[in-house]
Amino acid sequence: MTTPDTTPAATPPSGAAVHPRFAEALRELGLDALTERVRTFPDATRTAAQAAAAVGCDLAEIVKSLVFEADGVPVLVLVDGASRVDVERVRRELGAASVKRADATLVRETTGYAIGGVPPFGHRTRTRVLADRGLLAHQVVWAAAGTPHTVFPMEPGTLIGHAGGTPVDVREGSGA
Repeated sequence: MTTPDTTPAATPPSGAAVHPRFAEALRELGLDALTERVRTFPDATRTAAQAAAAVGCDLAEIVKSLVFEADGVPVLVLVDGASRVDVERVRRELGAASVKRADATLVRETTGYAIGGVPPFGHRTRTRVLADRGLLAHQVVWAAAGTPHTVFPMEPGTLIGHAGGTPVDVREGSGA
């Protein structure tokens, strides 16, 4: 595991590029100081691989915030950047008849953010959140801060707590 540089050197002063909705969520959670740690990059960090390369961390230290539809109801799944979500495990965890990836319109309607910039919390609507336990294997993880060019660091247990997530095993190959 690498130890990422969490200094705001690559970030404009005062987290200038923090998405307004995400900045408001941070204020509501008493995490205003986190805006100083948001890193902004000129090139997109839309994919986990792009984010890991920009930050200089392992792919597994990136948090993917993925929206699925379970029987037509949106659900957010948090998983590390090196893993794929096992949709059947999500279906079983939720007790749903069917689960599929949400389209871009539903992602934006549910979260208020575009795909590639969805943070793990601070969404337009409250949704159920499943967080893969594999995230807890890291000291620090990096997640989108509301845009495809911004990420922020946080201890994974704290991140899952702020997201209201339930720790589960939903990545392909996890021991569930």
